[in-house]
Amino acid sequence: MVTDKDLTPVRSTRSMPLVFVAGAAIGVLGGMIGLGGAEFRLPLLIGLFGFAALSAVILNKAMSLVVVLVALPARLVAVPASDLIVHWPVAVNLLAGSLVGAWVGATWAVRMRSATLYKVLAGLMVLMAAALVATHTTTLGTLLLPLWAQVVAGVVAGFGIGVVAAIMGVAGGELLIPTIVLLFAVDIKTAGSLSLVVSLPTMLVAFARYSRDGSFAVLGANVRFTLVMIAGSVVGAVLGGLLLGVVPDLVLIPVLAVILLVSAVKLARHD
Repeated sequence: MVTDKDLTPVRSTRSMPLVFVAGAAIGVLGGMIGLGGAEFRLPLLIGLFGFAALSAVILNKAMSLVVVLVALPARLVAVPASDLIVHWPVAVNLLAGSLVGAWVGATWAVRMRSATLYKVLAGLMVLMAAALVATHTTTLGTLLLPLWAQVVAGVVAGFGIGVVAAIMGVAGGELLIPTIVLLFAVDIKTAGSLSLVVSLPTMLVAFARYSRDGSFAVLGANVRFTLVMIAGSVVGAVLGGLLLGVVPDLVLIPVLAVILLVSAVKLARHD
């Protein structure tokens, strides 16, 4: 069982500008690669602002949920709902696994010892770094599986993604997008919108599970902090979207991967 269920105070509550700037920086990083950036926010919540692991995950999940809600209408402009409806079997297939995975992942997170959770988060950071590099530096093909195998693989992949997203407090787009492309032969632009459709209910399930744990009170104790960081994240995401393509992927992606790996090392060493 996690031992740090007490509400960990924010070290810099006196400096909301710092919180906003940190959120904006995360938003810019995510926006420049077309993602929410929650995987970069998590180590900041722990390392810079002093939240314990589970509290940071819950705050990250709340912020990710709002960012997805803001991003979904914008994505519907780029990819009309009519184009997404055609692919409803893909969303249903993944949700069949991700909803269960989200509940299981959140349950595991609240039951883990604090030291274990830090190490699990470190390992997942490495996974995210690998997924980031693979998605942005290679051309994704399609596995061309028979229908029955595709369905089974979709449920299994969805379950795994749901677990990872719940434990890290992220939307899971880094894993959902390549999965949709590989398993279902959907173009990457449409896959980005479909990932939000799958992420939203998946995140709500994890959020519901976390709400049953005492550590969920961290949200009530840090409402101002959360709202300011969300505002910064949204502003940063818009700016990052405008900067999309300014920095070549061959430069940007390795830098972001290194940031994730350094964060992973720090989390693994966290007491």
